[in-house]
Amino acid sequence: MDKIKLEILGLSSSQSQSGSFALVLGEERGNRRLPIIIGMFEAQAIAIEIEKIVPNRPMTHDLFKSFAQSFRFSVLEIIISDLKEGVFYAKIVCTDGTRKVEIDARPSDAIAIGLRFGVPIYTFEPILSEAGIVLTDADEDESFVSKEEEKKPAGKSKKPAEQLKDVPFEQLKTMLDEALEKEDYERAAKIRDELNKRN
Repeated sequence: MDKIKLEILGLSSSQSQSGSFALVLGEERGNRRLPIIIGMFEAQAIAIEIEKIVPNRPMTHDLFKSFAQSFRFSVLEIIISDLKEGVFYAKIVCTDGTRKVEIDARPSDAIAIGLRFGVPIYTFEPILSEAGIVLTDADEDESFVSKEEEKKPAGKSKKPAEQLKDVPFEQLKTMLDEALEKEDYERAAKIRDELNKRN
């Protein structure tokens, strides 16, 4: 299966979940966006590396890098490898020069480590098809619509995730459109996940 390269487009705090952040990844040569909800610590670890801030003491992901380098392991790439019931999975692909190893990780941790090693981030077409949000160039305001809008795209909601299950399908689609127009990726991602559960 061909890999699709992603780049980090943004990181914003969650308006509906305290302590959560939306990490937005973008297709390198395309217009799809992949929003992933992550925790505060992981968001901080990613932001610190993006901004090239050097903390007084090594953070966990810095420790991982030092540990790996001490044993002559290096990271080759990060892969957002799977999506099950709205939960993303990732792999850190490492090598010692003779063998290659894939280590399971949360996407937030994998990306924080990948940034420290300066390696590319990839995913696969089925994941972008299911969870990606497409940026259309038809509108000047650059509103976003889900690639699967006709099929049941999902995203975030003004209501907590546990209440989305009570919202009618058509209303969820409307909520998704509104979230995308406002570029509220975190909300759009929650709605997307709920719609995908009903697929």
